[in-house]
Parts: sequence; structure tokens; C-alpha cells
Amino acid sequence: MPAESRIHRNGYRRVRVLITGIGGFVGSHMCRYLLAVDADVEIHGTVIDAAPAHLPAGVSFHTLDLRQEAQVAALLADLRPDRIYQFAASAIVHQSFERPWETLENNIRIPLNLILGCLQAGIAPRILLITSGEVYGSDQAADKPTPEDAPMRPANPYSVSKVTQDMLGLQYYLSHRLPIIRARPFNHLGPGQNLGFVAPDFARQIARIEAGQQPPVMKVGDLSAERDFTDVRDIVRAYHLLMERGEPGEAYNVASEKTCSIQHLLDILLSYTSAAIDVQSNADMLHHRGVRKSWGSAAKLRDLTGWRPQIPLETTLRDVLEDWRHRVRQPA
Repeated sequence: MPAESRIHRNGYRRVRVLITGIGGFVGSHMCRYLLAVDADVEIHGTVIDAAPAHLPAGVSFHTLDLRQEAQVAALLADLRPDRIYQFAASAIVHQSFERPWETLENNIRIPLNLILGCLQAGIAPRILLITSGEVYGSDQAADKPTPEDAPMRPANPYSVSKVTQDMLGLQYYLSHRLPIIRARPFNHLGPGQNLGFVAPDFARQIARIEAGQQPPVMKVGDLSAERDFTDVRDIVRAYHLLMERGEPGEAYNVASEKTCSIQHLLDILLSYTSAAIDVQSNADMLHHRGVRKSWGSAAKLRDLTGWRPQIPLETTLRDVLEDWRHRVRQPA
């Protein structure tokens, strides 16, 4: 897209935003949110293959492999974005034990290529790096949510990759003054989330049982762990506020400051169906992650922006189940 396209018909300069992984769960919600709050924003997104059909018209897609430094450098030199939301990543924690190097490569090489590409192009866009509440690991306090100054104690290869990404963001802010803001989200969920995460895994099974596509038996893993869940639509609102107001070099938790056991999450989902379902523990799904309770303090984000989650967990889970009911009704 030519540079002159940044000038709006009324004469002001449009903000050019790059969203990596725009076709993914969070990236697609981020795209829709930005279009909803600013109709004149110019959005570009990276995809690994075909442009996603589920996003609104007016988005420019760029097909490339973000692990390839030269491809990323060429895109940034041509696009020269004002803001970058970095969502492209390997995100399934338990799979990081099975494919540790793939997780490390994706989650370290991609943000580093973006940083190096900005330096090579001589640009300094505001960059929101999405790390994770997983960086705090297994030593989180049981009586209070975890703040940003808690020690990092990664418990799996995924969290190691996120610690590295987090520190790269800090290092390049300190060494080159790139305006990088680090977001550390805790667990988030909502419509559009794919399998490999607890809520869609449960919701898909319920939807398939209701549709007669599987016997009325539901396979589950460990239900005792406690997590801090926030609706993805609240999460992207926080990301937008951090992009607008976050202090470069700083890290911010994005969390509900509440915990919910996996058992309680399952109970809520089961309350939305009239199907008689037999819940059975499956040893193959009992992934050892080393983190029993994980919850974050969002006080720093709240003090800066006033952000608070607005969507109740019950509403989120109902939307997740409706999403999977729709999906299982679609032709293969």
C-alpha cells in the first residue's frame, strides 16, 4: 500500500497498525476491536498462508514466514507501521514439552525478527509484545494475585520462551530505546478459540454429544488446577489501552485477579446443556505443568488506564459453547 494512503480525505494522518498472527484467536479479536473503536485506522496483518475469510473487509494481508529475518525486514521497510501488535506464537503450553525447540524458535525468533527489522528500517513504532503470566511459574502465592515484580520461575518450555521474549523487549528498550511495552496476560478464552485449551476442548465435546456425533461420555484431564480467566474481548481492550498509554520498557499483567478451578469451569459449561453426560478422567490428558494456581494482579494496568474486566465468566463460557455448537453443525 503506498505511503500516501496514510493521509485521510480530511487531511489528517491515519495510524498504520501491523497485527502479526491476525488470523489467530487473539489477533482476529484485536482486529475487530480496533475497527470498532477507530473506523479510520489502517490495519495490516501477517498470515502464513491464505488470508482468513472470517475478518472484515478493508484489512491488508501480508503472507510471509515471520521466522525468516529477511522477509520480516522487507515487510517493515515497505510498510513502516506506527504500531505493532505481536501475536504470532506457539501458544499451547503442554505441547511445548513435546516440541520444545519449535516453541522456542517461534516465540523467540519472531519477535526478535520484528525488533531487528525495525532497527534495520530506521523506524521506532510502538510495539506491544505479548508474553504471558506463565513466566511466574509454580511459586505464585496462594493468598494474593501475582504482581509484575514477582520472580520469574518458568515451569515449562513455553514459559521459558516467554521469559526470553519478555527480556528481549526490555533489553532492546534499554539498548536502543525502542518503545516496547510488555503485556503479561493470564489465561484468556472466548469464542473463536481453537482446540488445545481447556474451555474449547470441553465445549467441543459437549456440542458433539448434543449433535449425536460422539457417545455421551466426556473425557477430561486434571480438574483441580486453578486459573485466572479473562474474556478475550476484555483482553484486547486492555491491549489497546496499553498501546495508547503504556510506558515503554514497562511490563503489565492483564488478569481478572480471580481464580477459577477447572472443575468449576466444567460445571458452568455442563449447566448449559440438557444432555446427560458421563464425565470420565483420561490419563492421556493429565498434563503435568507444575503450576497448580495461577492468578495475576492487574493493579498496575488499572492504575494507568482504569481497565477492569467487564464480561462475566458465565457469559464467556456460554459464548464459547455456542461457538462450538455452530462449528460442529458445519459441513467438514
